[in-house]
Amino acid sequence: MNPTPAKPGGTRIPSRRTVLRGAFTAAVVTGTAGALFPLLDRDPAATARPAPAPGPGSGSGSRATTEEFAEMYRGREIRGTATVVPAGAPADDRVAVAAEPVTEIRIDGRPLHVMRRADGTYLSDVRHYESYPTLLETARAAVDELGTARLAPPAAHHM
Repeated sequence: MNPTPAKPGGTRIPSRRTVLRGAFTAAVVTGTAGALFPLLDRDPAATARPAPAPGPGSGSGSRATTEEFAEMYRGREIRGTATVVPAGAPADDRVAVAAEPVTEIRIDGRPLHVMRRADGTYLSDVRHYESYPTLLETARAAVDELGTARLAPPAAHHM
């Protein structure tokens, strides 16, 4: 008995297993190519790090840029800084160097721990379930959540 039936012209029809294997392989290759295409199609000139904005440290050869704010919000003093420091030298010409921001927010003189998410938004320990596009909005949301309570003093780090 033939494993695959023959057509009237004498050619064999591929088995169901062979057709499914080919379809699965094509799907995997297409999916992988679709996922890798944005990474491989980048123009090296487009991924270059932008020049830092003019700031207080830019004239002395420093590449760090600083953003500062200070305001009274609902009777609370909010102060914050965001300093963008280059993450380091690239290991390879194809690797774009990401800038890592160093952030500090103080509410009534006490530090508020803030984290930056991968999408560029910020979240704090006080409002850890919601993220905000700017540090100022993150600090205001923390003040709203705190109400009349104060931030706890920073814990001492023990070795």
